[in-house]
Amino acid sequence: MNHIGFKVSGRSHTCGELRHGNIGSRVMLAGWVQNWRDHGGVVFVDLRDRYGLTQVVFNPEISLQSHKLAHSVRSEFVLQVEGDVAARPEGTVNENLATGEIEIIVDQVKVLNQAKTPPFMVDDPGEISETLRLQYRYLDLRRPAMQQAMIFRHRLASLVRSFLDERGFLDLETPMLTKSTPEGARDYLVPSRTNPGQFFALPQSPQLFKQLLMVSGFDRYFQIVKCFRDEDLRADRQPEFTQIDMEMSFVEPGDIIVLIEELMKEIFKRLLDIELPASFQQLTYEQAMADYGLDAPDLRFDLKLIDLGKVFAASGFKVFRSVLDGGGIIKGLNLKAGSSLSRKEIDDLLDVVKVYGAKGLAWIKITADGWQSPIVKFFAEQEVEALKESMQVEDGDLLLFVADQPAIVNESLGRLRLHLAKMMNLIDEEQFSFCWVTHFPLLQYDGKEKRHVAIHHPFTAPLDEDIALLQTDPGAVRSNAYDLVLNGIEIGGGSIRIHDSKLQEQIFKLLQIGPEEAQEKFGFLLDALEYGAPPHGGIAFGLDRMVMLLLRLPSIRDVIAFPKTQKATCLMTGAPTAVGSRQLKELAIKPA
Repeated sequence: MNHIGFKVSGRSHTCGELRHGNIGSRVMLAGWVQNWRDHGGVVFVDLRDRYGLTQVVFNPEISLQSHKLAHSVRSEFVLQVEGDVAARPEGTVNENLATGEIEIIVDQVKVLNQAKTPPFMVDDPGEISETLRLQYRYLDLRRPAMQQAMIFRHRLASLVRSFLDERGFLDLETPMLTKSTPEGARDYLVPSRTNPGQFFALPQSPQLFKQLLMVSGFDRYFQIVKCFRDEDLRADRQPEFTQIDMEMSFVEPGDIIVLIEELMKEIFKRLLDIELPASFQQLTYEQAMADYGLDAPDLRFDLKLIDLGKVFAASGFKVFRSVLDGGGIIKGLNLKAGSSLSRKEIDDLLDVVKVYGAKGLAWIKITADGWQSPIVKFFAEQEVEALKESMQVEDGDLLLFVADQPAIVNESLGRLRLHLAKMMNLIDEEQFSFCWVTHFPLLQYDGKEKRHVAIHHPFTAPLDEDIALLQTDPGAVRSNAYDLVLNGIEIGGGSIRIHDSKLQEQIFKLLQIGPEEAQEKFGFLLDALEYGAPPHGGIAFGLDRMVMLLLRLPSIRDVIAFPKTQKATCLMTGAPTAVGSRQLKELAIKPA
């Protein structure tokens, strides 16, 4: 973005603004020295700001004093220059630079600040260690790639605000210091000086407050908000992250899905010039697990899991027979052209599924010379024929099987599916593939705690048709929840909420949260639900993760100005740090 006519004291234009039409103009620029060159006594400096780069020229025949000063500048010095815009000499135009047709003939220059030699060059396109980048983040953020990521992030957030404002949403703030309700990830706690021995919690999301805003009659709320979770980190996780949060009254899931699809189409068209389909594919949780083994499937390639329970229902192969008799399942996938893999490459695939609990990985190579496998000899002829039909077997295929308990089979084969797609170049990296996953289980049984826990959170409403099952078979109850998945990564999730206090109390009871505990933790919500709470629902998106995916960057830290490491530390400031005994005493905290 050029910002034509941008005026700031100390500069008349930005370093990315001037073009051929400005030739002959008197201008003043300010910025950082990207590099410095002396060509036969004439000094050329590339002056950089966040808008771009402009070549400025120090000619001793124009200004001997400016030329002399130019010899003393180095990379990352901050300069202010004044001069005339001129056309670059014939043969020196830089077609790759927006300002490549012009240069500034300088007659006045001022060094606004000097700079030490940086630990890495800002214009170096090569690899720089992430540790060094995070330690000197203020220098890393000068790099054009980082600045473009931050600008893109700003534009996306601005577009979201404008889109929601046009549709009647109100941007309402919710508290950062709130009550600890440890039903999900660990809270970050803040000690209260004025209430010794008591603590605030930093919010994991504005969930309860946005529900209260619906009770308050605000109808349509949104917020681009910081959230905090004290959890183990990965490339796409941070202890503090930014969420696009929204909630609506008097809606059904379809209303929210239509709204979000409109928002995504607007984002992709305006920011990436990409036309998304009119609507996104929808899968139930059951369908996603059956076909892809994961609840966030990557649909950029077609490699589905196939249930082989019927094929081997009467099998004499003891390994498969014992699994089926023990309540397990058998699934396989057919890797087309996979028979080209060597035996070692196939054996290495076992290491992939072992990570997810699979004890083994059976395989069959389909070749012109027949079926090659250690297990084919155990199959009856009708099983071979059924396998051919169910897996659509052709010469050149590689069939892979896992037999185990359902959770292990789905997870291991789902992850193997992704591994094979990358290994065999099945994924079009330029493609963006959205899908909705709906009707998740409402609850799951935690064997360690010996109780049911909420899959999403305890305020998610069950499907109306499943409410009766809460009394008889709570594990079979489906939720009125929906996740939006992009390229196999969940970027947002939400649900219709429970707006009836009696139903909310029933869910708490199933979670073994007794009346006293429920009142202590969530009494304000339960009370509010008794004062005319409307039906309502919402959704939230990880802004950081979305920007990372849209820019096809490998780490969420590449789209956050000042991120933490995977150990939740800041290499630039040194946070977290110990604090003095005086501060601890004021907070009524004794050091460990």
